[in-house]
Amino acid sequence: MITHKSNNLVFYIPESIEDAGINFFDTGISAGFPSPADDFKEQRLSLDEELVKNKEATFYARVSGQSMIGAGIDDNDLLVIDRSLEPENNKIAVCFLDGEFTVKRLRVSQGEVWLQPENPDYPIIKISEENNFIIWGIVTNVIKKV
Repeated sequence: MITHKSNNLVFYIPESIEDAGINFFDTGISAGFPSPADDFKEQRLSLDEELVKNKEATFYARVSGQSMIGAGIDDNDLLVIDRSLEPENNKIAVCFLDGEFTVKRLRVSQGEVWLQPENPDYPIIKISEENNFIIWGIVTNVIKKV
């Protein structure tokens, strides 16, 4: 379910489904030579249980743009955002800045706040009193398509 759409992010609310999960094989996947899988253990895995620590404060958002590619966040990736976490220096945050949502790395030092992109083609943003600025939530995971 979409809750909000901006130029940079589209927000979704996680939806719980009873007994949701897909098959999960807890044996590890070899990136080298294949190994016999005679002794695998099958379980059910719910990504909500793995990725969501606080259901009431967690949202998903789809990224639009390239400003965070150095942090492994690409265009169309899905972010898991926890609004209950405290913002800290060096955390990746979803912020509301002057009417738009953006995702950037927080830099906090000596009472000043900057939003640092992870792409040298984008400028560092210094937050001032003139900005309409809210740290909306902290990114905890990134879901990618391959």
